[in-house]
Amino acid sequence: MTLPAITARLDAACAAADRSPAEITLIAVSKMQPPDRVQAVLDAGHRAFGENRVQEAQGKWPAWRDAYDGVDLHLIGPLQSNKVRAAVQLFDAIHSVDSLKLATRIADIAGQEGRSPDLFVQIDTGEEAQKAGIPPADADAAIRDIRALDLPVKGLMCIPPADEAPSLHFALLTRIAERNGLTGLSMGMSADFEQAIAFGATHVRVGSAIFGDRVTA
Repeated sequence: MTLPAITARLDAACAAADRSPAEITLIAVSKMQPPDRVQAVLDAGHRAFGENRVQEAQGKWPAWRDAYDGVDLHLIGPLQSNKVRAAVQLFDAIHSVDSLKLATRIADIAGQEGRSPDLFVQIDTGEEAQKAGIPPADADAAIRDIRALDLPVKGLMCIPPADEAPSLHFALLTRIAERNGLTGLSMGMSADFEQAIAFGATHVRVGSAIFGDRVTA
């Protein structure tokens, strides 16, 4: 576990950007990690975690929530319509709202359940065909339409292309958020979260740098 090292990097990035670490939620991405590693981070006092798959999260987080107070669980991977009810029941935030259709489904289920996670609209800043997300040119209209569903839209999320400077995409996401009056910015991962903090990130997603390499077998 290298949580202290990541926390030190985050603190240094905040100091360089003249920001407070209290403004940043460090999401420890626990997908495909052995239980003992996740429990070690829980035991260290960390409470914000990210999962990519609803089904995987269902299998482990209810028990940990019973054992540890204050767990803050974020869905950072794609959400299928048939998993929306489970996601609404389990997660505190969903970072991957990538269409009005999905948002409408979330609104329907949230109304039935009497609760809604905080939502981040995913923007495909790199306009990559293989990635989920709303194209930047359509972002303003999509954000307006999703907000009209009376959902708690807290901000935007992006995953920059691997072969491009992430700062360009962080800057683009920041501009879209600012003109739409949104303050939440879910951007930045292990290799680039310092840059993301400089551009205003409020949520950074760090996995293997905290837990070690994922277990895929």
